[in-house]
Amino acid sequence: MHEVIVCEKPTSAEKIAKALSPSAQKKVYNKKVKYWELKKDSKDITVVSAVGHLYSLTPDNPKDKVYFDLHWAPAYEVNKRGSGFTKDYVRAIKKLGKDADSYIHACDYDTEGTLIGYNALKYACGQNDLSKISRMKFSTLTKKDLLEAYDNRIDLDMNQVDSGIARHVLDYYFGVNISKALMKSVSRAKYKFLKLSAGRVQTPTLAILVEREKEIKNFVPEPYWLIKAIIEGKIEVNHVDGKIFDKQRAEEIMTKCKGKDATVDKINFSNSTTKPPVPFNLGGLQSEAYNVFGFSPKKTQSIAQNLYTSGYTSYPRTSSEKLPESLDFKSIFGQLSNDGEFKKHISQLPSKLKPNNGKKDDAAHPAIHPTGILPQGLSRDDKKIYELIVYRFISVFFEAAKFETMSTTLDIEGEKFRFKRRRVTHKGWMEHYPYRKIDDEEFLDINKGDLVKVLDLISDEKETKPPARYNQASLIKELEKRELGTKATRADIIDKLYDRKYINGTQQIEVNQLGENMIDTLSTYCKDLTSEELTREFENKLEGIDNNSSTCEEIIKEGKKEVNVILTDIDKNSKEIGTKLYESFQESNVVGTCPTCGGKLVKRYSPVTKSSFVGCSNYPECTTSYSIPKGTNFLKKTCEKCGLPIISFGKPRQRACLDPNCGKDKTKPYTPEEVGVCPECGKPLLKRSGRYGEFIGCKGFPKCRFTCSVEELEAKLQ
Repeated sequence: MHEVIVCEKPTSAEKIAKALSPSAQKKVYNKKVKYWELKKDSKDITVVSAVGHLYSLTPDNPKDKVYFDLHWAPAYEVNKRGSGFTKDYVRAIKKLGKDADSYIHACDYDTEGTLIGYNALKYACGQNDLSKISRMKFSTLTKKDLLEAYDNRIDLDMNQVDSGIARHVLDYYFGVNISKALMKSVSRAKYKFLKLSAGRVQTPTLAILVEREKEIKNFVPEPYWLIKAIIEGKIEVNHVDGKIFDKQRAEEIMTKCKGKDATVDKINFSNSTTKPPVPFNLGGLQSEAYNVFGFSPKKTQSIAQNLYTSGYTSYPRTSSEKLPESLDFKSIFGQLSNDGEFKKHISQLPSKLKPNNGKKDDAAHPAIHPTGILPQGLSRDDKKIYELIVYRFISVFFEAAKFETMSTTLDIEGEKFRFKRRRVTHKGWMEHYPYRKIDDEEFLDINKGDLVKVLDLISDEKETKPPARYNQASLIKELEKRELGTKATRADIIDKLYDRKYINGTQQIEVNQLGENMIDTLSTYCKDLTSEELTREFENKLEGIDNNSSTCEEIIKEGKKEVNVILTDIDKNSKEIGTKLYESFQESNVVGTCPTCGGKLVKRYSPVTKSSFVGCSNYPECTTSYSIPKGTNFLKKTCEKCGLPIISFGKPRQRACLDPNCGKDKTKPYTPEEVGVCPECGKPLLKRSGRYGEFIGCKGFPKCRFTCSVEELEAKLQ
């Protein structure tokens, strides 16, 4: 009897094969694709692997104006450049999975993983007989969990399959059709090609960022004053009024209190507790990794996935903040204790292991946790994420931290000032989670009625600030709160916005002119596309497939209807939309003013040289242009000598004026100095000047390409 197990990734296939049989034999198909053969329970088992999605949606007729009739095709046929590597995996599964007696779907247990395995079984193995297919469900790639999943296989959840199919079809309908229509509108209006993208979740996400950007731009700051006294011990004591918007009132307080000492009016002592954190779900891990290490959500998700496939942590794409008792906490802690640093904390755990679970749950997977297997040879960043997961896992089992707070009110000439001091009385979980600062301040030895020396009285004039821009972590949280996207796709959506040049900035996300105009234009002519309500409604219906409150066919039909409405709106206003989008694209690429004619200097791309450059907007009347190195960033600073932008380029990064000849006398012909003889062709060596500084080059260029640095030549001459 022949059984075929289909996995999502090669590393998963290896772990499953070795878990089922230590004597599993590694084989190679076509010198490229690894698979495994083993015997178990009188069955010949073949374990094969996909590499993510092997099949992609594509239109039945590419000549159709709108793509609504779709089918699944091998990814290497749909995207020959990006997915060419999948060809051998499809062929391997076709050959090795042909005419098996039974099949096991062992891809990741989520919507995407379910769809990946289902398509591989249906199209590569030719399986439509669900009675031959069973499903392994696991949250870690440990031997124990994999054997349990194999021995307790379940039926393939067709609702989960339908949910995956519906999501992909909706994303195709909205993403491909609407992006195509927007690019066509630019072509109609300006006879130019402009790469644009819109999407069911991507566009409402950009709309959220644009809304915040406008709040910041329209914000009118209001002046206010903060008055504080500095008392003995250099402690800051703030006036109880906080922000004082009345300048006369602030001056009155300063006049009354200047040069006066304070009397202790009230002292209150109170106790408080800080509960342990809840276990990580993907959003929580991404947020904490950003705050602690500055890692982007995409990077954190990628590292967490690698830790999972290596067997060190559980499945990361989970919404759960709960750790069920079935995980066998004692066993995990026992294995983690083989690490000396972890053991210091684990040895202090309470005898009864009860985690501080959060509210959010996930039917498919528990919260992210270590498996107990200690990793070897992790990179520095992978180790940071692994340790973050371990210390969070340890800390949720400890008791709350306890604090005592001293709240003191001082009186200075009838004006009240207040300060608080907080000290820890029991560190609890905070002693075992090194990523949180513990407040432990000294209390002042004072009593009610005591006179306290005022060292200084300060009035700080400030202005109210606009709302802060989102960073990647806070945007993930906002999308989660608004129920836009999924835990697995939110980081990719943000990446797409960066890739399309709609946004920039790492610490704070700023919307570019193209991104802002994209939302303004779409909001004017096809508001449904920017509507998060529409997106949320579809998300709820997709989730409804799991509980049979909606069907795949109904959702696809409704998606087609909504897209048709949006496409009609775009078509009606095609020229206006195209003009505005192209002009905003041009505006977003303006980097400065042309020193020759006063026109705009614009970033451009040459398809001939396949390189970027900066040219004047008044071309061909003005031919001023500047080459720019690959990977150039334009800084907000300008050159003190000529006023052109300062650029950043190269590795390591260096800064220079956009004009490589800035500061040189352009009226005199440039004659390179001869400094020696070329060791390769015998022609003179010339000292030349470029954007990167002076260098030595052969006069025989381009036939002879010998170059060296000035320092290298001087060292040879010595």
